[in-house]
This record gives sequence, structure tokens and C-alpha cells, in this order.
Amino acid sequence: MLKLENVSVRYGATEAVKNVSMEVKEGEFVTLIGANGAGKSTTLRAISGLEPVREGRILFEGEPIHNAAPQDIIRLGIAHCPEGRRVFPQLTVRENLEMGAFCRYDRQSVSADIEQKLEMFPRLAERERQAAGTLSGGEQQMLAIARSLMSRPRLVMFDEPSLGLAPNFVEQVFKLVSSICASGTTVLMVEQNAYAALDLCDRSYLLSTGEVMLSGTAEEMLNNPDVRRIYLGGEAATA
Repeated sequence: MLKLENVSVRYGATEAVKNVSMEVKEGEFVTLIGANGAGKSTTLRAISGLEPVREGRILFEGEPIHNAAPQDIIRLGIAHCPEGRRVFPQLTVRENLEMGAFCRYDRQSVSADIEQKLEMFPRLAERERQAAGTLSGGEQQMLAIARSLMSRPRLVMFDEPSLGLAPNFVEQVFKLVSSICASGTTVLMVEQNAYAALDLCDRSYLLSTGEVMLSGTAEEMLNNPDVRRIYLGGEAATA
């Protein structure tokens, strides 16, 4: 479904992503793990068209998208749930959901999807007319996830969905992401909590200083001694 071929992204003279090659097959749950500054979020931003690709190609369903505008990439079926939630704080919960469907023109179906998301997220339904900026961090993350689904994506990318959340919300968010993949939507997730990421996914890529250093199934990564020692705190594999 999604394929990156030797993709490089630069911030000025700094090469943030270096010759990254990876793929995500339809129906898979794939994670990117690694330390802060490894290039994980930049990779997602490049896929979304938010960062220019200096070298290499990004293909979606075999067609190049690395020169496409972000709104066109959304229309193709890729959604991005960004790090830090990025809700529109002055808009209500319902208006944020409407913004998630800005590329759609089927207004009746959009209204039906909003009702479906409010049913899926009861906390949001309770706060439907409330400004998003007044929600708790966990509630804002739920809103960001719901908003990302409003474009009816075939592939949704989550960037650090557990960041800054209380433990009870972290568990809820991971269950939600898993259920989204189980429902048939392909998932690509960046997550600094490597153990949780590998516990959820089918396959994973380990990034370090902008490069793919290792990849494999969740079981292979969990059983890799270097991954366990550096990224899992020496925990024994449980897969």
C-alpha cells in the first residue's frame, strides 16, 4: 500500500531522514520506534506532504505522492493524527470533527460520520458543544483520533498518541488505535514507548539518527538483544 524508497529529508543543512526505505502493506499495523530526534515524526510529515522530500520516492498504491499537496494526499486516503494533538482550541468538538472532513463534499454522510464518532467516543459526545481547548489532554487525544477518521482514510498515521497522557488514557488510546486497525484501516504509528508499540503491531522499523537501523516482526524485534537492552530497558521478550 505505502512504500518509501531511499527517502531523504533535510532541514537546511541538516539531514533529518537519510535514505529511508520501508513499506506498509494493506491491513497491517506498523510502528516506527527510536529515540527522540531519530527522524520518526519527520518521516510521517514527509508522507503527509508537510515536509519536502529531497531525494527518493514515496508511493501509495504504486503511484508517487512525494510531490503531492497535503490536501491531495488526504483525498487519496491517508490521514495524519499529529504529535501534540493539534486540535483547534477555539472550535467546539463538533466543529473539530467537521474540519477533519474538509476534503469531503458528501455533507449528509459527513453528518452521519460525526454522529458515529460521537457514539464511538462517549466523552466527546458529552462535550460536543464545548471548546476543544477546554478538554483534558486525554480527551483532546480522543478528539484528534476521531478527527483523523473523518476523512474516511485507508491508512491513518499516529504520531506519539500516548505522549503526555495519564496512564488510564494511555491504555484507552492504545485500545482505540488497535481497534481502528482491527476494523480494516491500515495503521502506521510513531511511538516512543517501544515496548507498547511492539506489543501492538505486526511489524516495526527502528530509526536512529534518521536511518533505518533494524526492521522485523514484533516478535523478532522483541527478541533482539540490542532492542531489548537499549529501547526496552533490558526487559525480557514476552511475544
